[in-house]
Amino acid sequence: MVDTPIDVLTRVFGYSSFRGLQAQVIERVLAGGDSLVLMPTGGGKSICYQVPALCRPGVGVVISPLIALMQDQVTALRQAGVDAAALNSSLDPYEARDIEDRLRAGALDLIYVAPERLLTAHFLEMLDHIEIALFAIDEAHCVSQWGHDFRPEYMELNILAERFPGVPRIALTATADGPTRGDILDRLRLPADGLFIAGFDRPNIRYRIQPKAANVRQQLKGFLKDHQGAAGIVYCLSRAKVEETAAWLSNEGYPSLPYHAGLEKGVRAHHQNRFLIEDGLIIVATIAFGMGIDKPDVRFVAHLDLPKSIEAYYQETGRAGRDGLPAEAWMAYGLQDVVKLSQFIENSEAPDAQKRVERQKLDALLGLAETSRCRRQVLLEYFGEELPEPCGNCDTCLEPIETFDGTEAARKALSCVYRTGEIFGAAYIIDVLLGGDTERIRKFGHDQLSTYGIGDEFSRNEWRSVFRQLVTQGLLTVDIAGHGGLKLGPDCRPVLRGEQSVDLRREAVREPVRRAAKSAATRPELEAPADRELFEALRQRRAELAREQGVPPYVVFHDRTLAEMATVRPRDMDQMASINGVGASKLERYGDEFLAIVSSHPGA
Repeated sequence: MVDTPIDVLTRVFGYSSFRGLQAQVIERVLAGGDSLVLMPTGGGKSICYQVPALCRPGVGVVISPLIALMQDQVTALRQAGVDAAALNSSLDPYEARDIEDRLRAGALDLIYVAPERLLTAHFLEMLDHIEIALFAIDEAHCVSQWGHDFRPEYMELNILAERFPGVPRIALTATADGPTRGDILDRLRLPADGLFIAGFDRPNIRYRIQPKAANVRQQLKGFLKDHQGAAGIVYCLSRAKVEETAAWLSNEGYPSLPYHAGLEKGVRAHHQNRFLIEDGLIIVATIAFGMGIDKPDVRFVAHLDLPKSIEAYYQETGRAGRDGLPAEAWMAYGLQDVVKLSQFIENSEAPDAQKRVERQKLDALLGLAETSRCRRQVLLEYFGEELPEPCGNCDTCLEPIETFDGTEAARKALSCVYRTGEIFGAAYIIDVLLGGDTERIRKFGHDQLSTYGIGDEFSRNEWRSVFRQLVTQGLLTVDIAGHGGLKLGPDCRPVLRGEQSVDLRREAVREPVRRAAKSAATRPELEAPADRELFEALRQRRAELAREQGVPPYVVFHDRTLAEMATVRPRDMDQMASINGVGASKLERYGDEFLAIVSSHPGA
């Protein structure tokens, strides 16, 4: 070894100490051990393999599923003075050949490749003849058929254990429940004693989930009032909805770009690059966007449709607030979302066992959406982690949910579903319960039913909530084979007979609790006006330097680093070197410029 881990951390990355389990993971890798690391987004997973790759002789080989992830990491590493490169399909043959020549010559510290390229005979033979420091398998949940983003090519990575038995392997992910962890360990042949779980809590993210209103766009607009000028991601289920929402947001004064797999490759790359480099831009996307994106200052993630699992929800919301500053995750969902996702599951070509797992994951997500408990507690429990006290930073904590004895409402709803033939959706059943005078109701003779008009104690929105909760509790099921009609669930009979009570949450129309200061949603909290002014001056120069180099501003310095400069006000290079995030390479490249700004600014 040429350096100790703390030497590398300080000299290259500009940090004086490791966080959480980083030091333990690095120690195991340096000793040649294999590991599986579960660490929340923004928790410092990349340090766990980048530091030992720089300490051990040879090149660190990082297997990554997306070109964007590779480019992001390589750009940041080069800024830190690390010889890193990525081999992917975006390169022309001459560029690829040059990188391979540097790899053979031992001139690279880290090389990023997709699993498909790694597994080619050409690349494996090349690795046979060079010194390898370690293999890092990023986004390791992709290896598991029980994970939320299964990729078949990841399953073949067990070849690394056979072909390179003396090289340590470290697999990393932010999202894996118990079965997924077991699957990863088994498929990659990793030892159980190499499992490191750093916790899943992201306390800086505020979670908020709302029933979907008739005009969900206006709901989104109301949420965005707290995030003017902030970077964010809005997720939609369909490509058409992505395009329409991006156009509407731009029209409403929120600069937005669409991103989905149906766009031409060059357009997708251009939109993603603009999102990384520009401030205050919103990407409206399907789930095709975001995995591995390192942009630290995403201040919000919004879902206009229900994701398919808690893992997907956690992964997607985790793209907010990677810098540790306040961020928000907002979602609107309705019963129709449940119908669509259930149909996707049933109509897929997955084996029955996989479909069963996916249905269970969807049920768990519905439980999170409908809970009256602290959302963070429910979310963490899913991953096997306990939060002793309510978090105080989710909607159910900030605006406690009232529950009520909904037994009679449930009996009315179940009875109406039964008497109308178990073929109609919730909207029609609610019409019958409210005594709607429609041609359709008269056509079927449902105005003569005993349940006609017996539900006037609730509004239409309140009945929608009742039906969503009855589906979540399994008292009603959705007929996926048909047209999404509601059917009686297997556990409904005790309720219908009055032998079992049902507790329901009461939906209330209320304004969300706002932050005390909107500026906290987009900037670090700096108390002194002079510090805020200096921060903005530093930020402006950072933006100029980033534009000159064609890189995202955050790879020059993170907001938190600039905020520390603004408060500490270093007076010389030694003091500047003590600022978190200022490594030796960045000190040499930018130190004098930023010191000049600090020293010339009023209040210094």
